[in-house]
Amino acid sequence: MDYENGSAVTEFILVGFSGNWQLQIFFFVTFTLIYGATVVGNILIIVTVAANSALHSPMYFLLGNLSFLDMCLSTVTTPKMISDLLAAHKSISFQGCMAQMFFMHFFGGAEMTLLIVMAFDRYVAICKPLHYRIIMSHRLLNRFIILSWTIGFIHTMSQMALTVNLPFCGHNIINNIFCDLPLVIKLACIETYTLELFVIADSGLLSFISFFLLLVSYTVILLIIKHKSPGSLSKALSTLSAHIIVVTLFFGPCIFIYAWPFGSFASNTTLAVFYTVITPLLNPIIYTLRNQEMKKAMRKLWIQQVSCT
Repeated sequence: MDYENGSAVTEFILVGFSGNWQLQIFFFVTFTLIYGATVVGNILIIVTVAANSALHSPMYFLLGNLSFLDMCLSTVTTPKMISDLLAAHKSISFQGCMAQMFFMHFFGGAEMTLLIVMAFDRYVAICKPLHYRIIMSHRLLNRFIILSWTIGFIHTMSQMALTVNLPFCGHNIINNIFCDLPLVIKLACIETYTLELFVIADSGLLSFISFFLLLVSYTVILLIIKHKSPGSLSKALSTLSAHIIVVTLFFGPCIFIYAWPFGSFASNTTLAVFYTVITPLLNPIIYTLRNQEMKKAMRKLWIQQVSCT
């Protein structure tokens, strides 16, 4: 299939980490360690929640699912990025590029929904503690998880259905470390203004609105607690602060990348690394270091494993 500007593109060149070879070796070692810690940390949370009956509560059930999504989101891009750091020719096939974008927005959309569910869980736990177990039943939790995966699928399909059939011709250089919609769409041989606006509305505006609503919901929770039980405010703030940090770390880069996706933020390698490499590692660290019950369960699991060997 030929277009005006040349033959159809079969691969994309990634130039996000081109440059000094010694620096690329440094990044290779650093990101390998970070990715390894991300996988181990998130698996440890999942296993701890599943193995310890004391953690069989809605909050930890949702936390286990968040860890799974974080691990999947990081795995979509990080292993390829690490291998490219040792490659002279940093490229990705057309099919690989489309798959990378599909799964990144699939897991990202699911995690976005899950963070909103976790905010609702905290609202019920703090503001309606006597009805917490009744409201947050296993049936409702399972429906929430199915809903998050469904929204993630709809979110990614709504964009990928319009992107996968775009004609790509002579231009195939992506100024980033992985494929993402704003940068790939710009390489198409046709006018993509309408599609760009759709991406802003679908990813950027949705991220901004979700982030804003989450911050408002946490503020409302704290105001309710301050009004009803001022003495419990410090404890609630300690509980919610971890959620607020995770929400900010997740939505912050999304808003910068997708709310203005066709400006300089879209090709910002630092934001891309932070969103796909750093954030999935910080989430388990934040939740474990600030949660005495989780740390106690992990120590118990470690002692059991040592005693069995």
